[in-house]
Amino acid sequence: MTYRVVQWSTGNVGMFALRSIIEHPDLELVGLLVHSQAKAGQDAGALCGAAPTGVIATNDADEVLALKPDVVCYTATGDLRPHEAVEDMCRILESGANVVSSSVVSLVYPPAADKAFVAQLQAACDKGGTSCFTSGIDPGFGNDLMPLTLTGFAQRIDAVRVMEILNYDTYDQPTVLFDTMGFGSRPEETPLLLMPGVLTLAWGSVVHMIAAGLGVELDEVRERFERWESDRKFETPGGVIEEGTMAGLRFEVIGVVNGREAIVVEHVTRMRDDAAPDWPQPAGQGSYRIVIEGNPKMKCELELVGEGGDHNAGGVLATATRIVNAIPAVVAASPGLLSPLDLPLVTGKHLLS
Repeated sequence: MTYRVVQWSTGNVGMFALRSIIEHPDLELVGLLVHSQAKAGQDAGALCGAAPTGVIATNDADEVLALKPDVVCYTATGDLRPHEAVEDMCRILESGANVVSSSVVSLVYPPAADKAFVAQLQAACDKGGTSCFTSGIDPGFGNDLMPLTLTGFAQRIDAVRVMEILNYDTYDQPTVLFDTMGFGSRPEETPLLLMPGVLTLAWGSVVHMIAAGLGVELDEVRERFERWESDRKFETPGGVIEEGTMAGLRFEVIGVVNGREAIVVEHVTRMRDDAAPDWPQPAGQGSYRIVIEGNPKMKCELELVGEGGDHNAGGVLATATRIVNAIPAVVAASPGLLSPLDLPLVTGKHLLS
């Protein structure tokens, strides 16, 4: 069966999603929505480095929804516009198209997401008879599907820790890096990400999902962080880090079970390799690490490297392909909001040549 797909946006994740859809043997790209006037009127293939497709990009949402796709791959940025992103997705779902998305990260586990968003999206699914699945890598498969799969090999589980350990210097999102995360900020400044409750808003859902997958109740969710200020001025592709400003960030979002810090999502993020040398170090250029304390004790290291050799490009590509490869399962699912706990095993079916 071939699934008719519309790609919605061609930003950092969307560009990879678009090419993955074009090249996937089970998917047919039927429409492309872009926000830039400069991209409108161009062939979809030309926008992502693929062969010509005959699908011409448009700024008109009504035009792509009129194509009656089976699914819309929605990757428009949602970090700073979650209400608008949810409204877009509701419009799509009500039209009769399913949605796979990487935009509003708290929706990776709908039972723990914003209740107003969930109610709004569920109503749209009910109206359209459609399903909505949000994922990526982190939040996403790096700290939900992968650790939960490994726990299936345990006799006893004492604690679960999932980590992202990366240098973000080549991550092509300067607004996220400098404005949201606060790289380049001074110690007296508080960026959006480090305001009380924001870390939990973004990563708390995966802590709740791991707890649900393990059948335990959380006493509470805690968060903590520390910053590392640079000892010198240096440049990155996205901007300059001045001496005395943040060049490293380490945070934890912690699920407490029976009074113990039992489920931990940890990030160790640097803007140069030698920043915060005493913090955990990655495997290779950067990695996603899962540590399960118990019997047996498990440690799993995932490295993702794009074809050009860049670890950040590899991670963004995997963010896109996780939702693209889930399309057949999402279309087949019962209407409603989905998490990995609701889907069968998603593989790279028909991608081996």
